[in-house]
Parts: sequence; structure tokens; C-alpha cells
Amino acid sequence: MSVSKLSVRQERRVNSMKRLVKKALNQRLRKARIRSTVSGTTERPRLSVFISNTQVSAQVIDDTKGTTLAASTTVGAKVEGSLSVKAAWVGAEIAKKAKTAKVSKVVFDRGGKLYHGRVKALADAARNAGLEF
Repeated sequence: MSVSKLSVRQERRVNSMKRLVKKALNQRLRKARIRSTVSGTTERPRLSVFISNTQVSAQVIDDTKGTTLAASTTVGAKVEGSLSVKAAWVGAEIAKKAKTAKVSKVVFDRGGKLYHGRVKALADAARNAGLEF
């Protein structure tokens, strides 16, 4: 048996970092798995969602042309409330901008996140504003 040269505090720090690295790796794997099956076309573009600790962003992307048709974000916007409220606002805004770009049907790309909470709030608001997916 080898005796660890790390103190208990140092071991906890190392284990905490391992957990965070594994969590980030799992999210990247989920995102890659989703993107391997979800692709936007001209008739049905992809609604891509990105949620950070403080901001929410969404884009409607035509993957065949590689162009963004509509985008909405909370960066620079005066939206107050929790991140779920911000996500709902972004969902409604992206639906309005997609309508002006003559897009009514999309494929939903949750970006490796679970379909729960903030992602669900964004999706529900986009559906209520008229997007179909």
C-alpha cells in the first residue's frame, strides 16, 4: 500500500477538479451525440440553444448553407429576473425573429443540456410564440 503524500484538503481539491472535468466531458459527449443526429435544413433549420451561468442565447441555423437566419440573446438586453425568466424571453424573441425570416418549423438542439428547467422554459416560450418543433 502506498501512502498518499497529499493532505486531506489537497485530496478534496483534486477530487473536486476530477468531478468538474468529468462533468464537462460528459456534456461535450452529449452535445456531440445530439449534433450527430440533429441537422438543420433550408425547410427546417436548427434552433440551437446556449445557456451559461448568467446569459442565454439562441440561434436559428441553416446547416446546409452554414448561415444564421435569426439570433437572440440576453447579452446587452434589459431583462430582469431569474435565468428561467431570461430563457423564456429569449424563446419568445427568437420565435418573433424566426417569423420575420419566414421560418415556422425548426429542429430543436438543446446543446448538451437536459430538457428541463431553463431549456424547457425557452422551448415552451418559443412554441407559444408560434414555432413548431
